[in-house]
Amino acid sequence: MILIIEDEADLVKNLEYNLQNEGYETRAALTGQAALDILGEGIIPDLVILDRMLPDLSGIELCRHIRNEAATCKVPVLMLTARGEEMDRITGLEAGADDYVVKPFSVRELKLRIRAILRRSDDDGDLEFGNPVKFGPLTIDIPGHHLLIGEEPAGLTALEFRLFKILFLRRGQVQSRKDLLRDVWDIEAEVVTRTVDTHVKRLRKKLGDCDHYIETVRGVGYRFASRP
Repeated sequence: MILIIEDEADLVKNLEYNLQNEGYETRAALTGQAALDILGEGIIPDLVILDRMLPDLSGIELCRHIRNEAATCKVPVLMLTARGEEMDRITGLEAGADDYVVKPFSVRELKLRIRAILRRSDDDGDLEFGNPVKFGPLTIDIPGHHLLIGEEPAGLTALEFRLFKILFLRRGQVQSRKDLLRDVWDIEAEVVTRTVDTHVKRLRKKLGDCDHYIETVRGVGYRFASRP
């Protein structure tokens, strides 16, 4: 889920429309306090898009709050601002922002930056999984390349586990077939192929009653459920 913290309602609608079309789940807050309320509910976003200039709190102050809280300290922050001076960018990055985009900006560029940030975050998370992770009845041991369903091994092949891992680490985010071909099979392809669909079908079969965790997003690709 991407949390958009921005006081321009029209921009929020535009961002939500474009991001949801890419398969991302979104929440929006028009003020810093509304954002704090959302975070206070225990909702941990995969990424925060944060306006530097908010009507009640500064984006810098809110970014520092996100970085200082144990639950959100590792959540990536992409800061938006109408101020493009070098010192403003430095201040934002020093507060803990992962990237900085100056308004007006291209939505296409923003989506590319979001994808790059989330991919870096996935890679970091992969290295940090030192212990098995529980997700509903699933127990996922990424370093050990091992998946349990309840107490039973899922029996995934190395390739199936890699496919599962990428979908799981990017849960809540739609992965196109092209993305999966590149990241699972190391294939760059523009042509339509059944490779991904065939392997997803096999993976779902091995997941048994948990097969619904892998959602089909019609016309786009696949997404792992955000929560059990």
